[in-house]
Amino acid sequence: MEWTTLLAAQRARTISTRYERNKDTRSEFEKDYHRIIGSASFRRLQDKTQVFPLDKSDFIRTRLTHSLEVSSIAKSLGQLISQDILQNGRDPEFDLQMKEDVCNILQCAGLIHDIGNPPFGHFGETAIREWFKMHLPKLTYKGKSVTKLLNKQMLADFYNFEGNAQALRLLAKLHFLVDENGMNLTYALLNTIVKYPVPSTQIDENSGDIRTKKMGFFLAEQELYQKIAAETGTVGVRHPLTYILEAADDIAYSTADIEDAFKKGCISYVELLYELEQYEQRAPERELALFDPAQVLREKYETAKKRHIADREEFAVQNFLVRMQGFLINSAAYGFASSYRQIMDGTYRKDLFESAHTKNQIKLLQDVAYRYAFTSTPIYKLEISANTVLHFHLRNFINAVLYYDTEVEQSDVEEKLTTLISENYKKAYHAYADGKSEAERLYLRLLLVTDYVCGMTDSYAKRLYQELNGID
Repeated sequence: MEWTTLLAAQRARTISTRYERNKDTRSEFEKDYHRIIGSASFRRLQDKTQVFPLDKSDFIRTRLTHSLEVSSIAKSLGQLISQDILQNGRDPEFDLQMKEDVCNILQCAGLIHDIGNPPFGHFGETAIREWFKMHLPKLTYKGKSVTKLLNKQMLADFYNFEGNAQALRLLAKLHFLVDENGMNLTYALLNTIVKYPVPSTQIDENSGDIRTKKMGFFLAEQELYQKIAAETGTVGVRHPLTYILEAADDIAYSTADIEDAFKKGCISYVELLYELEQYEQRAPERELALFDPAQVLREKYETAKKRHIADREEFAVQNFLVRMQGFLINSAAYGFASSYRQIMDGTYRKDLFESAHTKNQIKLLQDVAYRYAFTSTPIYKLEISANTVLHFHLRNFINAVLYYDTEVEQSDVEEKLTTLISENYKKAYHAYADGKSEAERLYLRLLLVTDYVCGMTDSYAKRLYQELNGID
């Protein structure tokens, strides 16, 4: 792969006006940034779950604050990695303008990497997948089983539903402000957010190759993705910037989840120190020489004592996580540099922390957060509630749209439910359903419902559930 094609500034729709040529001095990737922050979908992230659904605290992170953190870390990584490429002559064609473009692309990619996620966090994705696995085989259309009408990939799209794939769909199609090209972002940016460059029929979690862990696009966007990959020179492989974005996401959530869990009382300083000391006892000397988490946490507590800080444990935890984050940023940059040739050849199969030999440190944080926060009773209660809400919406709206835009008349209630779906989403449906077969149109109508549900915020999904059930 070559940077001249990887940083493709092409868009699906090209606009060239005299004003833009003469007045707008922004690069194409800077224009992407302004399109993103001005969009309704980006604003909705402020009311979408990161870890704790429907949390009333003003401290706990939302998808919006998480995305801002990922954006900041991704840009920092872009600066470190680009400077390494320049200083060490890893690529003769890489120049200062490319460094600027890389940083701008990564900053934008961090903002939108979760923009397709449904309400209620990653559990929302699980709830959607489970609903389709349980109910799609029972669904009939004109007397025939839906599973007999849809092809293998269409069915697999729903059974393996992914917020990552929904992000590409949302950005490239569903922002129907001008036309069916959505937000019309650059191909380099759209490619960066596709973490898994395979369709739903090629998922292989046991392949040992990170790119096949999940699906990266729906059948509906497969042709678009293939065009993007061809234009950026990444056919069949990950875009190099995707590794950096993924590392930024891992760093952000693995440290933030611990901090949020601490603030919520899910884990105490003593419990965190115990977990880190358990790792300290079993970790190889090489890892501890790089970074000893338990030792850093103890040092921060001692610093709080010397400064007579009232809440020593909070000071220690928060400052430990700041140090941890800095260490992981440098580790990810080193991982990219040490695997540069493999990444550019499209043969690298792991995440960046594998090459940096810091995989265990980040997995430690993720494991602690999972056991203390994600498996807590409050989270279980909220997830059960979220499951009820999402399954209600999927059941009602999918039944409502089965015969939408067909010769079969909808019932009065089905028509009313269909009117609740965003007009932008329905415009996009009509634009892409035109001239398609009956099976393809049915597939797109089912996606119309997942578009609507994924576009909901936590509060809206809950409020609509209450309103449709007559609950005050």
